[in-house]
Amino acid sequence: MEEEFNAGRSRGSSKRTLQITPLDEEDQEEVQIDDSGDVDSYDDDDDDEEEEDEDKEPVGLGVLEKPENSWSLLRELFPSTAGGTPAWLDPINLPTGRSCLCDICGEPLQFMLQVYAPLMEKDSTFHRTLFLFMCTSMTCLLKDQHEQWKRNQDKQSRSVKVFRCQLPRDNSFYSREPPRNNGKDKPSSPGAVLCGWCGTWKGDKVCGGCRRVHYCSEKHQTVHWKSGHKQRCLPSNISQDASEPSNNKTLTEVQEIHGDFNPRTVASKSLWPEYEIAITDECEDKVFDDNDQMNSLISSSRVDESIEALIDSFEGGDDKKSWASFQERISRTPEQVLRYYRDAGAKPLWPTSSGQPSKADIPKCTYCGSRRAFEFQVLPQILYYFGVENDVHSLDWATIAVYTCESSCDGHVAYKEEFAWVQIASQSSTTQR
Repeated sequence: MEEEFNAGRSRGSSKRTLQITPLDEEDQEEVQIDDSGDVDSYDDDDDDEEEEDEDKEPVGLGVLEKPENSWSLLRELFPSTAGGTPAWLDPINLPTGRSCLCDICGEPLQFMLQVYAPLMEKDSTFHRTLFLFMCTSMTCLLKDQHEQWKRNQDKQSRSVKVFRCQLPRDNSFYSREPPRNNGKDKPSSPGAVLCGWCGTWKGDKVCGGCRRVHYCSEKHQTVHWKSGHKQRCLPSNISQDASEPSNNKTLTEVQEIHGDFNPRTVASKSLWPEYEIAITDECEDKVFDDNDQMNSLISSSRVDESIEALIDSFEGGDDKKSWASFQERISRTPEQVLRYYRDAGAKPLWPTSSGQPSKADIPKCTYCGSRRAFEFQVLPQILYYFGVENDVHSLDWATIAVYTCESSCDGHVAYKEEFAWVQIASQSSTTQR
């Protein structure tokens, strides 16, 4: 039945469902501490590195595509998406409080992407999605660099946050049967009321005037008021604002009609464009040709701009050697924005040698104490799809590596915060800005 469900979820699509290889205890890495007390690098290559095992699952590459249908990214279809608003797996028990905010500037975090990554080894992870959020301020990201080196995760102030949510097959939100993918699938219950400005976080605050539009924070209520809600707040004029429900339907009722929050009702114009993430296997011997270039959503010249900017920031030979190896691997599928590889001993593909974490820099799971393992990384090419300008003050990074609880632990917290390590193009230049 599980195989049937997975087949149903991917039916009618060229994308494969993420297949997760169970962790092999014999491949587990332990923290090595020598007599001097130094900790070995988390991702240092062993001199006697074994040849690749041909039986290992290939790396899953995420490329962005425009959704085929208006309903393709609804939460009941368990999508992997980038930009726009999240398709919350648990639509009720969303992250709240400071979890939703940049710890540095206090602004609500913006949704970047989510990856649907179920684990079949236990029932509680039959549905499993990872959500990545970040502050859009490069100033905050640079400060984040210093925070992530702190060994105590509770004392870190982060501008990049990851949440893991998982559900068993039998749950109160979705049918246990696979979705039909025909536009007629519906969730078993409506979701929480979301912010009328960002459409991302729970709208636990309400406009005191019209009592119809909800917000996740006073900041979003203020910006919506200044952007036009002030003129539309009277009950008789609410229907004039496309970001707000009609007179005879509350926001909750609108959400119930759509089975969830309707992204088209979001008032903010600053969200990143919405895409579906298609997962394909990495081909070791793939050669990039003209047909690949025509099918890519971004041109190679735009990718080259990012490459040149990164190379210019390198100050050491080791970084340039790492970048050459990184670029050779990425060039096989240059349109990739995500690399997924949850396997025993899996490691990120680091663009630079500087700024890599040690084993001790990756904190253990704060919920069960298990070791965190690498699961996926995000490449800076995604910023071009999002329309982010390529200048010195714009958001940019070399890679974002996401580490999650090795046992994918259960518990009463619906959205468990995991750990993201951000590598900036030049670690030395980071401290100088």
